Amino acid sequence: MRYLNPKADLTFKKVFGEHPDLVISFLNALLPFENPDEEITWVEYLNPELVPLNPLRKDSIVDVRCRDKSGRQFIVEMQMMWTSAYKQRVLFNASKAYVSQLDKGGDYELLSPVYSLNLVNDTYSEGPDYYHDYRIVELAETKEVIEGLRFIFIELPKFTPKNYGDKRMQVLWLRYLTEIDEKTREVPKELMENPEINKAVSQIEESAFSEPQLLGYEKFWDMVSTAKMHISSARRDGLEKGLKEGLEQGMKEGLERGLKEGREEGIKQGIEQGMAKGREEERLKIASGMKAKGVSM
Repeated sequence: MRYLNPKADLTFKKVFGEHPDLVISFLNALLPFENPDEEITWVEYLNPELVPLNPLRKDSIVDVRCRDKSGRQFIVEMQMMWTSAYKQRVLFNASKAYVSQLDKGGDYELLSPVYSLNLVNDTYSEGPDYYHDYRIVELAETKEVIEGLRFIFIELPKFTPKNYGDKRMQVLWLRYLTEIDEKTREVPKELMENPEINKAVSQIEESAFSEPQLLGYEKFWDMVSTAKMHISSARRDGLEKGLKEGLEQGMKEGLERGLKEGREEGIKQGIEQGMAKGREEERLKIASGMKAKGVSM
């Protein structure tokens, strides 16, 4: 049996954008719900294209977008490479989904929360944690939270399958995303024993895709490889430019400091030499006067 990588655009959207039971299990496992009452039991898929009310404004598309019975919206994205603008893009998309709920003249209290779940196949933070939960929080005094938007970022390369106890499904889903690819011939037993994961695995079997889809799948990875190369090149060029500019700036500052210190040292030495010469001339003058008066050597 040959499998495709579930992180690819084609497979990710097929698994989580076409099967409500799978996206429900996925969201419940990965979102920071604090009690069972918050968990999702039903979802309706929404148009992943976030069209602005003003046609002149920016349009955007997400991987999966859905909402539950209470009106909460969930945006799920699989990001292959980290860029400095990605957080702004996530904020933009979630904010657009939030404000689009309200018609002109509507009551703000009718707005439902928007959760943005972002799986990143790259690293962007220096710490060891793979799970990052962002909210709008008052920091100085009350720690009060402004509800409405919540952002979850998961750095997949940092994930390690440890025993997380009550987070068992989170571990299984992240193992599904990180352990299965084109080289997989046998999926681990503990993954296949779970009904939701088992179904998700069956969705990425190569035999489940048509020839044009497989060609698109290969093209996707070619595009990812090319993009990585460009990003790596840009980072390298940026580093080289930064080093060059830093070196030039350092040399300039060093030269200016050297000239300044040289001038100061020259003035200091000139004063000292002038004072020494003055003292020598004074001694010679005194000695000549004493000699003229017949004082012995």
